[in-house]
Amino acid sequence: MNTESDRPYPAWVPARGFQLRKAGVQFDAVRVDGDDGRALADGLARLTAGDPGPVVEEANGRRSVYFLVPPASTAYRPWPPDVTRLTSGPGRIAYIPVPALNGCTWPLSWRHRPRGGDLVHTQLLRSALFAR
Repeated sequence: MNTESDRPYPAWVPARGFQLRKAGVQFDAVRVDGDDGRALADGLARLTAGDPGPVVEEANGRRSVYFLVPPASTAYRPWPPDVTRLTSGPGRIAYIPVPALNGCTWPLSWRHRPRGGDLVHTQLLRSALFAR
């Protein structure tokens, strides 16, 4: 059986709407709320020639921004107090909202779409957070 896909985007991106993905499987996430998250995403885009990795933004509530990072890459490191790590581990389960690339996905959208299998570079994200 051929398990390869002709999809131009990762298999964890839903075809329509949005879905919750369990942290620690395909990725973890770092959540930064409000305008700070948007400014951070734009800063990372400048540092990476426009391709910081997949970043999801939320239009309501806290207006959260989710930076999708490799699984377990946020562990054993200090993070600023205004950051939320969405990861898994003993006694810990988290889910990360992931929108489709097109169609009705409100209140979620891609600030930076996924390209290939690349995720946000955790150390670059962490350094940018502490440099604010």
